[in-house]
Amino acid sequence: MGRWMLHLSVGLGLLAVLLTCCYAEVNYCFASRAKTCSECLQSGKGCAYCPDETFNGPRCDLYENIIAHGCIKSDFSFSSITWLTAQEESINIALQQSQVSPQQVSMSFLPGEEKVMDVKVFSPTKGPLDLYILMDFSNSMADDLDNLKRMGNELAVLVKKLSDDYTIGFGKFVDKVIEPQTDMRPRKLKEPWPDSDSPFSFKNVIKLTSDLNEFTSKLQRERISGNLDAPEGGFDAILQAAVCGDKIGWRKDSTHLLVFSTESAFHYESDGANVLSGILMRNDENCHLDDDGKYTEDTNQDYPSVPTLVRVLSQHNIIPIFAVTNHSYTYYTKLQTYFPIAEVGLLQEDSSNILQVMEIAFESIRSKMSIRAEDRPKAFLADFLTSSGSVAQYGALNIKPGAIGDFKMRLKAQRMIDDQPVCGMNPDEKEGTMRVKPTTFNDAVNVKASILCPTCACESPKCHFHGDLVCGKFINPLKDKKIKIKTRVAKILVFLCIGPGMTEACSGRGDCLECGTCVCYNPDQFEGQYCQYDRTQCQRFGGFLCNDRGSCVMGQCVCAQGWEGNACECPKSNQTCLDNNGGICNGRGKCVCGRCECTNSGNEMTSTCELSAQVVLGACESTRSCVQCQSWKTGEKKDEEECNKCFFKSVMVDELKEREKVTDVCSFRDEDDDCTYYYTVDLSKDPALNPGGLEVEVLKKKDCPPASLLWLLPLLLFLLLLLALLLLCCWKYCACCKTCCQSCLALLPCCKRGRMVGFKEDEYLLRQSLLTSDHLDTPMVRTGPPKGTDVVRWKVNDNVHRAPNHPQALIKPNPKETIQFPLSLRLNRLFSENLSRPESRDAEQLRKEVADNLNEVYKQIPGAQKIQKTSFRMQRNAGKRQDYTIMDTVLSAPRSSYPDIVKLTEKNVQSGNFSDLKVVPGYYTVETDREAAGAVEFQEGVESVDVHVPLFVKDEDDDKKQLQVEAVDVPLGIAEIGKRLVNITIIKEHASSVFSFLQPAYTYSRQDGVANIPISREIVEDGRTQVTYRTRDLTAKDKKDYVTVEGDLNYGPGETQKLVPVRLLELGEKDSLLEDKQVKQFVMDLSNPRQGAKLGRYPRTTVTIADSPEPSVMMFKKGTQNFTTSDPSYVIPVVRTRNTDSPASVKWRTKKAQRFELSGPLKFGPGETEKNIVIDPKAHPGPIKPENFHLELFDPSSNASIGDRKTTMINVTDGGGPFRFYFQKGYSSPKCSSPSGLLMSPGNPKAKATGPRNIRLNWEPPLGNPLGYKVKYWIYGDPEKDATVLDVKTPQAELTNLYPYCDYEMRVCAYNAMGDGFDTDVVTCQTLEDAPGEPGRLAFNVISPTVTQLSWAEPAETNGNITAYEVVYTPIDDDMKPVGADKKVKIDNPKKRMLLIENLQNAQTYQYKVRAKNGVGWGPFRDATINLASQPARPLSIPIIPDIPIVDAEAGDEYDGYLMYSNEVLKSPAGSKTPSVSGDDYMMNGKWDQNFLFPGSSVTRNMSASSSPMSTLSSNYRGAGGTRTHEMMGDGVTTTDVIMRKRSENRAYTDEHIRDSIVMGDIPKFPDLGNLQPHSRFTRVPDTPSRLVFSALGPTALKVSWQEPHCEKDILGYCVLYQLLNGGDVKRINVTNPAENSVIIQDLLPNHSYLFKVKAQSQEGWGPEREGVITIESAVDPKSPLSPVPGSPFTLSTPSAPGPLIFTALSPDSLQLSWEKPRKPNGDILGYVVTCEQLHGGGDIRSFQVNGDSAETSLTVQNLTENVPYKFKVQARTTQGFGPEREGIITIESQDGGALSQYNSQSTTRREVFQLPTEVNTRTNVSHTMINDPYFSEGMMMTTQHTETSGIMTRQITKEVVQRSVMGGTTVTKKMFYES
Repeated sequence: MGRWMLHLSVGLGLLAVLLTCCYAEVNYCFASRAKTCSECLQSGKGCAYCPDETFNGPRCDLYENIIAHGCIKSDFSFSSITWLTAQEESINIALQQSQVSPQQVSMSFLPGEEKVMDVKVFSPTKGPLDLYILMDFSNSMADDLDNLKRMGNELAVLVKKLSDDYTIGFGKFVDKVIEPQTDMRPRKLKEPWPDSDSPFSFKNVIKLTSDLNEFTSKLQRERISGNLDAPEGGFDAILQAAVCGDKIGWRKDSTHLLVFSTESAFHYESDGANVLSGILMRNDENCHLDDDGKYTEDTNQDYPSVPTLVRVLSQHNIIPIFAVTNHSYTYYTKLQTYFPIAEVGLLQEDSSNILQVMEIAFESIRSKMSIRAEDRPKAFLADFLTSSGSVAQYGALNIKPGAIGDFKMRLKAQRMIDDQPVCGMNPDEKEGTMRVKPTTFNDAVNVKASILCPTCACESPKCHFHGDLVCGKFINPLKDKKIKIKTRVAKILVFLCIGPGMTEACSGRGDCLECGTCVCYNPDQFEGQYCQYDRTQCQRFGGFLCNDRGSCVMGQCVCAQGWEGNACECPKSNQTCLDNNGGICNGRGKCVCGRCECTNSGNEMTSTCELSAQVVLGACESTRSCVQCQSWKTGEKKDEEECNKCFFKSVMVDELKEREKVTDVCSFRDEDDDCTYYYTVDLSKDPALNPGGLEVEVLKKKDCPPASLLWLLPLLLFLLLLLALLLLCCWKYCACCKTCCQSCLALLPCCKRGRMVGFKEDEYLLRQSLLTSDHLDTPMVRTGPPKGTDVVRWKVNDNVHRAPNHPQALIKPNPKETIQFPLSLRLNRLFSENLSRPESRDAEQLRKEVADNLNEVYKQIPGAQKIQKTSFRMQRNAGKRQDYTIMDTVLSAPRSSYPDIVKLTEKNVQSGNFSDLKVVPGYYTVETDREAAGAVEFQEGVESVDVHVPLFVKDEDDDKKQLQVEAVDVPLGIAEIGKRLVNITIIKEHASSVFSFLQPAYTYSRQDGVANIPISREIVEDGRTQVTYRTRDLTAKDKKDYVTVEGDLNYGPGETQKLVPVRLLELGEKDSLLEDKQVKQFVMDLSNPRQGAKLGRYPRTTVTIADSPEPSVMMFKKGTQNFTTSDPSYVIPVVRTRNTDSPASVKWRTKKAQRFELSGPLKFGPGETEKNIVIDPKAHPGPIKPENFHLELFDPSSNASIGDRKTTMINVTDGGGPFRFYFQKGYSSPKCSSPSGLLMSPGNPKAKATGPRNIRLNWEPPLGNPLGYKVKYWIYGDPEKDATVLDVKTPQAELTNLYPYCDYEMRVCAYNAMGDGFDTDVVTCQTLEDAPGEPGRLAFNVISPTVTQLSWAEPAETNGNITAYEVVYTPIDDDMKPVGADKKVKIDNPKKRMLLIENLQNAQTYQYKVRAKNGVGWGPFRDATINLASQPARPLSIPIIPDIPIVDAEAGDEYDGYLMYSNEVLKSPAGSKTPSVSGDDYMMNGKWDQNFLFPGSSVTRNMSASSSPMSTLSSNYRGAGGTRTHEMMGDGVTTTDVIMRKRSENRAYTDEHIRDSIVMGDIPKFPDLGNLQPHSRFTRVPDTPSRLVFSALGPTALKVSWQEPHCEKDILGYCVLYQLLNGGDVKRINVTNPAENSVIIQDLLPNHSYLFKVKAQSQEGWGPEREGVITIESAVDPKSPLSPVPGSPFTLSTPSAPGPLIFTALSPDSLQLSWEKPRKPNGDILGYVVTCEQLHGGGDIRSFQVNGDSAETSLTVQNLTENVPYKFKVQARTTQGFGPEREGIITIESQDGGALSQYNSQSTTRREVFQLPTEVNTRTNVSHTMINDPYFSEGMMMTTQHTETSGIMTRQITKEVVQRSVMGGTTVTKKMFYES
């Protein structure tokens, strides 16, 4: 306890120190280092300047500091603020309109000054309202218009409800009347649809009016119109409705609402549609309505942009309400986020609920009153405070309509902006009029604010010789150079410069001037009249000068505000002395220098003089002796002298306080009289009365034991004997009593006959095929008088027909096995229809309540898990309780816990409560897989109830099985059991035959010509039977790859197998030229079995057409083999993988051997995977000596190839001898080199990066006398033969001129006269980061003369991880000089290397600069200059990629302070093919000339992989670095890939034929996670297998793969262990072939988690295990939870892996990948790593890093290739490392298999995804798409996709509707995916 208190005291002390830091203020006056008086006064409020000529202190400082330094008070300057309220009229509630007060305020601020002003606002309950309805009049809105016409009366009621002073108007819009938006054929221009008006852009139909009859009558005359494309021109209409205030009729003092109704998306500026129209001019934001209200500039000006629309609506105080249908709802919800206030409502398809949407939106707007400061100058910051003084988040204030609300505005003038003094900024940035207003108001407080930049009158020169004396300061005309004033010694009055007690003039620290004044050499250090004070020699506290809370002035500390003391160590505030009650030192001390000095109370105190926790916790024990002596004069302190030392005084009372009102209640036994005394202890509330801090009250009356009662013992013994005698008599006459009791009951009128209960029937006979439920409701009846209640307990046993010696009965289940226990309870709640729908709110709430309470009860059962699969139903024939809810759920627990679960369930049912869950007593059911128990209740008057008996139907049941149900007893009631037993017999019918394919997949070679597919028949009852077969396309196509077949197979008696021939076709000439051919597959299905037959295990088989057999791969098992001269033979193993079913051969030969040249063939038979090459060294002439030679494999057979290890190194060393023993044991040996005289490898090599380009390598010298050392180093991934060699003489080396942030590998060897010795192991090290290089060349997509899209490439030399970019653009003149202020934009996401800049000045030249930042800091700028007006017209389509930052060049701080990100709202169908590029970049034949990244010849650069679509170069590199050589040949560009230096990378495990995979490993993916540690090369026991890959093959089948671990010795095999995660038997699989690194495991349980372990074995033993937990999730048969539904989808899951991958195609070359966060990640998630690679090889592996910890994360991947399968892997990165990988395979297929062409080809593909409402769920995730059942119909292709919905597997049908239309010779293919 003492140590704990010490820690607590230290912690409180540290907290006190931290709190005191809050009161220190920065001396910004002194910190400004102002050079002039004016600069000083402009530094901020309170700054003063001392113009005294003899003043030696800091001239610019706070006023109080200047005075303390000795400045004459009348000679300082300072300034103050001004504040004037120009207009303030009080609010008049009677006006019933929005008002603010004051109306006009003028303020002047010093830099850094802030002011708080009070503002009052009034929002009327029903203020003036202008409601303008703007409706889409395209043909699809015809029914919407008809509904609006019919709602005239309802609309009138609504507007009167919203406001007493209203106007209402109406406008309509379609789109620009020009191609391609509108059909320009004359017939269609006149009437685009039957009974419709001509097309138009926007028309103001009804001006805002208060006459509802006029509004309704004009609306009735309106007709619909039409256009071509889906997005409408609503933005044009919104802008015209805003800027044409007079023509629309907006009133000044009203709330302006604009209801925008449509069912389509919108066009926006530069979205590409207007390029086809030829409209290039930006919208000028002016009104262009003619006298008829029509918009006249629709064909001349572009649509407005989103930022423009936000700004214009805000300027005109218009609040938009977007009333849209479900088709475009998501677009407008994202658009809503850009507006300061806006609402989005969901319309029905016919807009029948538009009035409800308007009303809800209006009420929402009124409740969202927030305050904004518009047009705020950049130099000011504005905050809005509530009346209590707290800052309102986003300006949101609780101001109720109809009442005057007040708030405070805190306006602060900044001192510095971007390291520039605010007084040096442009005038328009430091002064202006801002409008402070609620977002729903028109009125505003106009605050005219300006920065006061004072100047000094003393700034006039006074000296005319060597310089100027300005404000008391000597100014040298030579600026920075100092002039030494030299005078004759005779003229100097030296004695005036010598102070009292001094011997040197100016203390030897300065020069003495003519006037006898000292000028100190270093004024920043020395000061005073004689330079006698040193500013570094004041008192220190904690090692800091003046405690870092003040300045050293004239030898003393001048403290900052809030501090005092000789060293400024004491805070003036008493905040650090406040106790828990807010008092000072708890009233038991005083606050001195920020710390409490407590009076001595005899108790241990805290730092605030409160009793310590130790005293409080031990209050009883510490006060025991004192209470005893003060109250009873007893105890160990009963001496008066000792008793007087007690630190408190106890008080005797008649009654003690309640326990809740005191700190503790104590009781002890007094040893003197054996009585117990009681007292209470409480903390004293009056320290004066109780200086000890405790109030003790003692109960006057003790509790003493009574006198001795020994005389009662004989009496008690006598009574016990009498009781025993009575019990014996009762037992004797028990039978008689019982008979008498029954006879008496029978004599009563109501009980003439006894009540009997029992089953109604004796036996039930059921056929399994006719069962519709897994339970049987068995009626139980009651006879006799139905008075009272009877509860009957029952039980059921399965398979009672089996004899005890039956084989199945002899198999005893594992008691530790975890099984499922279905439970049923009757809840004390009536059943409702909502509870039958699992997705309803009522069911979800009740399900949660049940789970919480049942889990709380059953946690007492050891090994019990949480309940699941909870559902609700009614139980028919349940008496008076049948309307109550029956709850069914499943509890998983060990099998042995069944009796405990039954007892615990019965106990809680009897009590009527499961924790807080109310249940009805008398009903429950507990089941296992072979028995069950339960209870039913007969209420009064009930004669029959049903028993819900489980039937335990399983596939392994006997053909005829029997269950027995037994009524056990009646625990409640007087009924007797009559018919006790009922038997249930279930008969299982058998099929006469079972048809099935022999295996689920076959592979045939195209060269075979025919695929003979066997169909097997299992005969149960012999006879004739028939089955239908049929083939279907997958990737193989009918009449292109094979010829489809279908028909019936007839089997006669005894026939068990038939073959179905399928003709295979040769490859076409076009397909044979393709290098990356798709795997061709088709399926054959069995169906319609007849004559009593059924389908078996494999009703479908997949046939793969192999163009040529996959070759075997043969290679050496290890790259190095070690032998000794004493070995009898050299055995070198060669392994074979792939296609091991056919024979193969390869030849081998020796190279560079001293005594022999050997060669020969090596032949593998079918199934053989390993063969040995055996060399007998004794069979060749000459002595056997140590040597090194190679073995090489060559000339494989036609069906084989040679793998990576084509050669192996054979090292033959001296056998035996003392050298190896001494070396291994570590002893010194006279033999310090190898037998050949070469030195051994140096020991313990260590590498450490000392800089971005330096690594220091150290090692220990080997035994012997080395002449020197050779250090080889190379970039990780490069071949070692290209290493740089460094010769050094000492055991250390400094590697220089390296690449920053790059992985290097290195070795060291010693050498002597005999040559180079043995190398050390490879040592790895990564150099440190360095500042990045300049970004790649800037590229511009010129959208208009005022809008451009700027993009740039990642720096060629990233030198680390790029974390941010900064873009600066400045208007300049012809001389490259700025003519305006810089605009800076920081982009924190390094992936967004693109910026859309709007509202640039027309025809103005801008300079654009971009720089990158990494962990070291900012790199240099890359700049470019461009005038947008001089650029050619825009290309076909501008690539506005999702999530591009958008900035408005002309907007104020409201846009400059944040970045707007476009998403799907601003997404263009295709990207630009011809962007404009600054500088001297060129395009050749439509491709980029990429030489600008590598000027000159081939240069090695450090590149990083990128995901940006504009980075066309860096996305092509493998890994995290690489180079590319470019050579110009003719008029094209030829690119050649060259492997240069790489960063740390891990090659991914690849396996093709998988459905869903999860990879588990511990190898980091990026080098920034730490340096790689080298493996020991002398590991004799295998390492841990580096990766585990789980691939689901079916709902019960799993493939487990791993990578070969590192080991010096040969690996002999592997062991795979697995078991259920919650316990059970451990199963073991031994893999004796070391070349095999995978196993397939069948018969797993679906939806059960398994723990897998894999380890490897060598001659030295087993290595460590690699573990992984995996679950195959699948739909299961409700009758048998352990049996998956045949053909059901399945997926893998693990708690630490990301959720299933969801792919959404965005275009033919891009997709969006999304996933859910892991359920149970190991550590906090920092982000994710995504890799993408082509499934069948080719292309580069691309890596992406995604930051964040969202519930669902997404990534857009560009630059993909159509019709090519890709494998994606997602891995979570946490604080503990990397988690398992989730893998998925996806292919983006085009309609015709071809790629998109250029604009000249006039072919465009567009894909849209619409979410249709579904009754099953609200969100469907596609985990992985596997096309199984393609069906074809006219105009529609349907494919089956596997989906995962909230953990439940369903099947998803995706309908792909292909629509084609012709537009001006351009073919447009539009794919719409309707997902349900």
